[in-house]
Amino acid sequence: MVVLRREIGDVLRDARQRQGRTLREVSSAARVSLGYLSEVERGQKEASSELLASICEALDVPMSLVLREVSDRIAVAEGLAIPDTIPADFVAGLLARGGDARPWPGRGVTTEDAELQPVG
Repeated sequence: MVVLRREIGDVLRDARQRQGRTLREVSSAARVSLGYLSEVERGQKEASSELLASICEALDVPMSLVLREVSDRIAVAEGLAIPDTIPADFVAGLLARGGDARPWPGRGVTTEDAELQPVG
């Protein structure tokens, strides 16, 4: 059975380790205790939305990206195919409403290329 808190913890730990940072560095930057961050990363504690936002900020990783990775991992566990593109109608709708279609700064699509675009 997939447990959401474990997937969130795995994604956060992976992000931290890819940056070569310690638990202590991230816990200090996120203003959360070292022990609590460790429990979140091990899937033993549920992170509140506020805490998750603070950890993501400390890691300089958009929360939307963390949640997308979690969603993709759960989809794989459920045996679902994961699309690697953003549907053009979704992007066009965002742009029509004046939204920013970029999933995170420096990436994404513009009005000139609002067709299916790879993500990640």
